[in-house]
Amino acid sequence: MTQVALVTGGNRGIGLGITRRLLADGYAVAILATRPEPTELLDELRSSGPDGGPAEVLYVQGSVAEVADHARFVDAALEAWGRIDLLVNNAGVAPTVRADLLEAEPESFDRVLGINLRGPYFLTQRVANAMIAGRGEATGVDRPVGTIINVSSISATAVSTNRGEYCVSKAGVSMGTQLFAVRLAPEGIVVYEVRPGVIESDMTAGVQEKYDKLFADGLAPMPRWGRPSDVAGAVAVLASGQTPYSTGEVFHVDGGQHIPRL
Repeated sequence: MTQVALVTGGNRGIGLGITRRLLADGYAVAILATRPEPTELLDELRSSGPDGGPAEVLYVQGSVAEVADHARFVDAALEAWGRIDLLVNNAGVAPTVRADLLEAEPESFDRVLGINLRGPYFLTQRVANAMIAGRGEATGVDRPVGTIINVSSISATAVSTNRGEYCVSKAGVSMGTQLFAVRLAPEGIVVYEVRPGVIESDMTAGVQEKYDKLFADGLAPMPRWGRPSDVAGAVAVLASGQTPYSTGEVFHVDGGQHIPRL
């Protein structure tokens, strides 16, 4: 039976890398994204199944910040495939303006937390309830009946005083992972956090020169930028069902940057 994955922000950057990997692994994928339906990209993705074969892709235009869009997204996936096996909370934004902590605007704080934290929190709630309703009897099942993966950031613990709202949002995602992991464990649903470091994407394009120098100066033990495919690989492993007795764990994808060094 085809596994069904929901990926927020699955049309670009890290999210597109995750979408490509899941399609190649045989998933049907529903994407929630704010941009109009990208016809050419979807045509390409629908030819990105296992061994380059056909793939099932559903695109829902909407915002993870809007709870009403959550309902449309989940209902569309259930109508198309009748089940949800995996949710990847990937969509996120940085502040429009990087402002000193003492000068940041409430509007920026509300926008970033609405998309990065409030959105995935309540989408997880809705998807978890759908998974529970559709799971059948979970008692004695070794493989998880549902998997939820939150894509956070090294900024969950690494301080950047010129984008405090982003750091706070990702720290909240990390706590949300643990909260849902504990609540959903008896339901047969596992929850993980994938925590990327510095990844090549449109979000980091404007700071490429800065991080090129930092990598050259030893920012991470592995001296290169991360790639969307690196994050996608972590998601694929955690979604595979091969870690059924683990939940609430953090999987770092940062070239070792998080390791304290002297």
